[in-house]
Amino acid sequence: MYKTIYVPVDNSDYSNQAISMAVQLGKAYESKMVGCHVYAAKMHDYRFRQMEYTLPEEYLEENELDRQRKIHDSLITMGLKLISDSYLTTMEKSCSEASLKFVPRMMDGKHHTELIKDIEGSDYDLVVMGVLGLGRVRDSQIGSVCERVTHSTHKDVLVIKDLPGEETEGPRDTILVGIDGSPQSFGALMTAMDLAKRFDKKVEAISVYDPYLHYSVFNSIVGVLTEKASKVFRFEEQNQLHEEIIDTGLAQIYESHLSVAVKIAADDGVQITKTLLDGKAFQKILDHARKTKPWLLVMGRIGVHSDKDEKGLGSNTDNLLRTCPGNILITTRLEYPELDIQADESIRWTPESEKRMKRVPPQVLGIARRAILRMAVEKGHSVITTDLLDEAMDRFMPKSAGAATEKLAESLILEAAGEHDISICRKCGVAASGPDPVKCSVCSSTSFEVITPAMVEEIIKAEGGTEEETTYDGRKLRWTQDAKRGLWVLDNAYQRRRTKARIEKMARIRKMNTITLEFARETIEEESGKPLVLPAKTRKGETGATPATPPLEVDGKKLIARDTKKNPLLSTRTWSEDAVQRVFRVPAGFMRNRTQDRIEKVAADRGITAITLEVVEAGIEYSRQLMAQMVESYQAKPEISRQEMAEEKAGKTAAGKSSNSGTRKDENREMPTPMNEVGVMSAMRQIARGEAES
Repeated sequence: MYKTIYVPVDNSDYSNQAISMAVQLGKAYESKMVGCHVYAAKMHDYRFRQMEYTLPEEYLEENELDRQRKIHDSLITMGLKLISDSYLTTMEKSCSEASLKFVPRMMDGKHHTELIKDIEGSDYDLVVMGVLGLGRVRDSQIGSVCERVTHSTHKDVLVIKDLPGEETEGPRDTILVGIDGSPQSFGALMTAMDLAKRFDKKVEAISVYDPYLHYSVFNSIVGVLTEKASKVFRFEEQNQLHEEIIDTGLAQIYESHLSVAVKIAADDGVQITKTLLDGKAFQKILDHARKTKPWLLVMGRIGVHSDKDEKGLGSNTDNLLRTCPGNILITTRLEYPELDIQADESIRWTPESEKRMKRVPPQVLGIARRAILRMAVEKGHSVITTDLLDEAMDRFMPKSAGAATEKLAESLILEAAGEHDISICRKCGVAASGPDPVKCSVCSSTSFEVITPAMVEEIIKAEGGTEEETTYDGRKLRWTQDAKRGLWVLDNAYQRRRTKARIEKMARIRKMNTITLEFARETIEEESGKPLVLPAKTRKGETGATPATPPLEVDGKKLIARDTKKNPLLSTRTWSEDAVQRVFRVPAGFMRNRTQDRIEKVAADRGITAITLEVVEAGIEYSRQLMAQMVESYQAKPEISRQEMAEEKAGKTAAGKSSNSGTRKDENREMPTPMNEVGVMSAMRQIARGEAES
């Protein structure tokens, strides 16, 4: 398979490990080994000429300068060639010990440019190179040379990430290969099986489908659509289509890809294990690789959603190239399973069936057609009709899908989910459509976990009760208080919304209407990248206002309460109930924040930590006084010159005046600068309006 193996070297740790791995592969395949080092003599010469003006005067005479140039060119070229030769000698020695033929190569020029030119212009079968070179620093993920070569070449590339001496738990005896139904992924499988035979390794095929993407997208756009657009889009029916048909169908189809992989392996005398996961493809493969620590991860350059002529790497392969913790082999081999070949050559579609396929969403059209073609070959059909499409629907999708779409029965299922036992497949996580299931409709597993209403109620009690929330399309889901607190551990608002949408979608897939902490934990930890640790609880009823919900602490300030619009009141002090209700009468935003600052200043001046209604009223009165002083100052001095304002901003006013405080200080009073006066006056009017309304 690999007759000629090419190894770029630079004497770095990863490069030396690449030599070691390449020699192992060379022994297994009896390959010819080619080592290459690129040096940059021309670049050094260019830099020397740029710095000539810094030489001492005696070297700037023309004859002497010309002599120095010749000496430098000779030394640099000779020196770099000697360095390259020493790098290649290390690989030559390793190849000699393994009785492998070795060919050294060295070139002058830009590293990645010369490497790509050499690789593409030669008949090398495999490139083995370190992920990082001599220029690596602490946070480096992939070196620029490795990245550019991997993206640009059209040969198999093995990127070395494991270094000798690194601690590993257990033997690395498995080759993990990504399967998505594309010829590239089945080509990767064939490569993985060949390596497994030669190195006595196991093979695991992993496939990932994503039922969460559409839910996150719908959730993000519903707030920006007009009412008319929302009605046209018909979110409820779109969700019904995805949840009852597309998502479950995707699971079935990706499971069928794994089944094809198992059959291909069995025909070749290899037994493989298969793993089906749901989520973002590269993330799930990455998490699985971190957990199982395979000897090698094998991926095709592009996947099922890529164009045939697409250059570079597919997004999942690219992400794994950067983040995968172990060695990764990116292959170019194409393999068409026998069924697929037969289907492409011998199967035709009726006009009616082609018309019906146009209704399939574009993102799943390719894999849906492939699955139907495979089934047609299995059944011995040469023409695909609408009847065969109906049969495919029964196989890959719930039998009640058609009726469910028309009647929108999912809402009824969700409502009843809390009243009946739910059976969830332990292998793929999909809920069974009926009670007492015998076999999972997706992965054919016979192992189920049963969740009863009594179990859910016990969890609810232990996690502080539930709070009902409405999803973007009007459905109802209950969150336990601990689950909500766990969600708020994520500081980034976008990340929190996306995670919440994924958890909601997972609950709907499993036909559960209550989200507990343990249910949400895996997704939260996956998004945060660290174990979930809940912040301490606050005592209930401290303020009597809206019960506190996470976040419990922001920048050292604790959450005191939220108003009816969920706006938080954050403070380092304790607040009485009437004090909270009084400040909530001030409009939220700048006005309330400004008023709170004045109130807490009064509390600080009085040396108290608990804010009562009296302190709030004193703070508001203090603000009124400031406003009166401001108005008085305007009557006495209606305007300030631009120069005064500029001096004030630059801190050039008299001592004791701070440009950072945003105020001009008189002897006995504090007065806002013109930049803030309009805002303060507006705030005072809003406070007064709030008092009048109350």
